[in-house]
Amino acid sequence: MSLEKKYIRDFNHRVTGNVTSGFDDGHGAVVRDNSGEVLGRTSTRYNQTRDSSGRIVSSNSADAGLLIPKS
Repeated sequence: MSLEKKYIRDFNHRVTGNVTSGFDDGHGAVVRDNSGEVLGRTSTRYNQTRDSSGRIVSSNSADAGLLIPKS
């Protein structure tokens, strides 16, 4: 299994974060900001998005976009 990294860009095409998926469990992704700090995680198995403190941001969506700060 290999990791896959997708970059998230703003409207000016600047990289604002990235999402890494392809972990052994096959059901989650890690979301990082532009400086590499972990913003949170998503889980398609449990259909949740959690912030870096482990608090649930969304209990019905595994959407990495919910963790990327709006600039």
